[in-house]
Amino acid sequence: MAAIVDPDEELVRRVGQGDPAAIQAMVAKKLPRMLALAQRMLGDAVEAEDVAQDAMLRAWKQAPRWRPGKAKFDTWLHRVALNLCYDRLRKRREVPTETPPDRPDPGPAPDRGLLVVELGQRVNRALAALPERQREAIVLCHYQELGNIEAAGVMAVSVEALESLLSRGRRTLRQTLSDLAPGAEP
Repeated sequence: MAAIVDPDEELVRRVGQGDPAAIQAMVAKKLPRMLALAQRMLGDAVEAEDVAQDAMLRAWKQAPRWRPGKAKFDTWLHRVALNLCYDRLRKRREVPTETPPDRPDPGPAPDRGLLVVELGQRVNRALAALPERQREAIVLCHYQELGNIEAAGVMAVSVEALESLLSRGRRTLRQTLSDLAPGAEP
């Protein structure tokens, strides 16, 4: 089996040596992607920031011990962020609330900008309603822009299993959001 070529290898090595410029470069390069991943998985900006920061802290701590060749650092970092998201999602299910959270006004938006926000929220709700593994596959491939092979590696599944998850997730999203298709009846 050939060693995996990691485009982050030199950066991780420098971070592991405590190079401040490398640490700053890693944060600039990886934090926005981890934040986007966590936001899509959790649907909560504050929790997403916590997860992204925790993932970056773990990357910084792991960098001195990182051994290139087994996996890409980016793949490992995505897996860390996903695990942190799942930890938070499990805690949500375990803690019942006495009062329901405030809900945004479902009424019509006063202008087009708000319609776009509403559409985005609707897509996010549909995404959040997917089974976790289907949501994870869609977030990794469509929002994190990972290729199927890399996303399958992050999820520890075969490429065929990933494609099946993507197919089922896309089908459910199409059905859930079918009224948004051009020509659909309201």
